[in-house]
Amino acid sequence: MTSKDPGAPGLARLAGLIADESRAACLLALLDGRAWTAGELARHAGVAASTLSEHLGKLVAGGLLAEERQGRHRYVRLADERVAQLVEDLAAQVAPQARRPRTLRASSAGSAMAAGRTCYDHLAGRLGIAVTDALTVRGLLRQDTGFALTDAGLTWFDATGIPLRRTGRRPLARACLDWTERRPHLAGVAGAALCRHALDEGWCVRIGSERAVKVTPAGEDALTGLLGIDPAALR
Repeated sequence: MTSKDPGAPGLARLAGLIADESRAACLLALLDGRAWTAGELARHAGVAASTLSEHLGKLVAGGLLAEERQGRHRYVRLADERVAQLVEDLAAQVAPQARRPRTLRASSAGSAMAAGRTCYDHLAGRLGIAVTDALTVRGLLRQDTGFALTDAGLTWFDATGIPLRRTGRRPLARACLDWTERRPHLAGVAGAALCRHALDEGWCVRIGSERAVKVTPAGEDALTGLLGIDPAALR
């Protein structure tokens, strides 16, 4: 008789946590990298606040969410970048079977998300792919042996005024499979720093209530000047 793998119970518990539509909706919403209140997530998932509270309790206890309280408000966010990577990777596997949007509003929101969005704390969608490709073409990022910044890439980040905080175990550069483009975009410390800089400098702004972002005219000028990206690819 073959002994059971000791990791099987933990994997089954993790799968069970995600295998609920309301909890999955919360995890996907939290990929925007921000903290949400329980009420906001309840409205987003379309369930009662009491029901959502039970779901959040399970996700927090399971280590997928981190919780903090401010006054009477309860906020939750994804526990860390590893959880975000897990959710995004799973979403990439099911995206081809997604149903077509039923309304014009849903279609517009989907188009905006595909054009540009945040994936936890880095850029994704066509915008994320355009930036990743530009970094690669200019010799700042290597993809042939896994994602890695070159010496020229490190110099570029420094010269552009984008500090790379190389502390902890998070990789400097990591490939993240883009669920709409089906290609990898830049994640890791460098991806997060670039996204944060783009938002802080007004190169990109968030639009709508989802994770969608769009490039501003100032962002078109900056990304065209710094990376040679065709402005048409940023719209």
